[in-house]
Amino acid sequence: MMEKRIIGVNSNCYHGYSIEDALEGIAAAGFHYVELTATKGWTEHVFPDQSFERLCAVKDKMDELGLVPFSMSGHCNLMDAQRLPDFVMNMRLANFFGCEYIVSSIGEAHLKDNAKAGNELLAQNIRSLVPSLEKYGLTLVLELHGEHATGTIMKEIVDLVGSARVKINYDTANCVFYGDVDAASDVDTCMDDIAYLHLKDKAGARNAWDFPALGKGYVEFETIFSKLDAAHNASPFSVEIEFTQAGPKNLAEINTAVQDSAEYLKAHGFTL
Repeated sequence: MMEKRIIGVNSNCYHGYSIEDALEGIAAAGFHYVELTATKGWTEHVFPDQSFERLCAVKDKMDELGLVPFSMSGHCNLMDAQRLPDFVMNMRLANFFGCEYIVSSIGEAHLKDNAKAGNELLAQNIRSLVPSLEKYGLTLVLELHGEHATGTIMKEIVDLVGSARVKINYDTANCVFYGDVDAASDVDTCMDDIAYLHLKDKAGARNAWDFPALGKGYVEFETIFSKLDAAHNASPFSVEIEFTQAGPKNLAEINTAVQDSAEYLKAHGFTL
């Protein structure tokens, strides 16, 4: 039996639907924590340019449903110095919601990268964010994504940054889709730097956009769970379901997938 950890759901599961739909579905499935998505050009469930009134309404909705916003997905291209002020605004937004974690890929998650950088320059950019991370009480967890999708690559970057405020968000399906490695073995390369996990399953061809409910694909979660346990790594889990390229048929399909994922986790001894 693993120790208690925060287990939430990424509102990005509800890409194309409102934040209210997302929060209601997440709460109905029995979860108590949510990762709010503020990803420019993709899922802007909350965003710095929304009105204060609108952001307060989201906060009130979470209070009403008993949901805690423990994290924010605020992807920006950290290789591009011109995007860093945008990321600081995302940090301020995360702080407004009382989040402890802010998630970002290294390149843009869903926009075109306007700049690329070597690891030294990248680490310098990320180090420049540390004072803001400290100011807002946040840990930046870098997501396996794009060209930075294996534990080995990510550990190198985190080591170069050299801050307790900057760790890895290990995405258990992105490592397959982008990095062509399997999480069950790849987590060994960076276990000590994993501070957060996107629990995401993978089905279909390795390079196919196919991310079903937990337990419906071929990611070896049981191995991952036991390795985390052996390492006394109690990092939070954030469930992410991105379906296929066609997307979910309707809201009910997303809600069912979130509920199925909740049942899968409970069957493996976790408390939501």
